[in-house]
Amino acid sequence: MEYENKPLSIKSWAEGDRPREKLLLKGKNALSNAELIAILIGSGNKNESAVALSKRILATIDNNLNKLGKLLVSDLTKFKGIGEAKAISIITALEIGRRRRLEEALEVQKITSSKAVFNIMQPLIGELQYEEFWVLYLNNSNKILYKDQLSKGGLTGTLVDIRLIFKKAIALYATALILCHNHPSGKLEASSADKSITKKIKQAGETLDIKVLDHLIITENAYFSFADENIL
Repeated sequence: MEYENKPLSIKSWAEGDRPREKLLLKGKNALSNAELIAILIGSGNKNESAVALSKRILATIDNNLNKLGKLLVSDLTKFKGIGEAKAISIITALEIGRRRRLEEALEVQKITSSKAVFNIMQPLIGELQYEEFWVLYLNNSNKILYKDQLSKGGLTGTLVDIRLIFKKAIALYATALILCHNHPSGKLEASSADKSITKKIKQAGETLDIKVLDHLIITENAYFSFADENIL
C-alpha cells in the first residue's frame, strides 16, 4: 500500500535541480539515469524525492539499466513509493529503449565486422535466460538476406540441424553464413560442443561452396568471435 502522506515534490527544489525543467533547459543528455527515472515516476514517498527513490532503486542493481529492464512489476513494487502504475511506466520505458536499439541494429544490413554482427544480434538474444541459435544468411556483398532462429533450448544448450541451415541457404541463394548463439551464463568461451558444431557446419558449407564467415557467442555486454580468435 502506498502512503497517502504527500511526497516530497520536485517543485519544492531549486529550479535548476528539477528533472523536467532541467531537461527543457539543458537537454536530455544533461540528466542522470536517476533523474530520467524520476520523471517517469513523478513522485517519491513521504521520506524521499523521486530522484532519491530512483537512486536507491538503481543502487540495488549496480546502477545498470540493463538489469533494471529485467525487473518485474513485483520487484519494483517492493520499493516504498513505487506502485503498480509506476512500475509499469519504468518497464515500458526500458522496453521501448530495447526495441529502439533493435530497430537501429536492423538498419545495418551490410556486415563489415564481428562488432556489426554483435550490434544486430545482442538486442535479440543477448539478454535471454536460455540459449538460441541463429544464422545470418548473406549474399556475395555481405548484405543480410535473412536472419533465422534455427533453434532454442533450455539453460543446458540447444540443438542444431545442419541440414536445415543449408536448405534455407540454397533457397535464399546465400553465398555465406554467420552463426550466432548466446551464453546466458555470460561466459565468453567456446565450448568443445561449440567448436564441434562450427567445424561440421563449415565442412558442409565447403561442399556446397557456401562460406561460414564467423560464429559469435553473444552475452549481455560482450561477444566472442571465432574469426577474430582465428579458430574458425
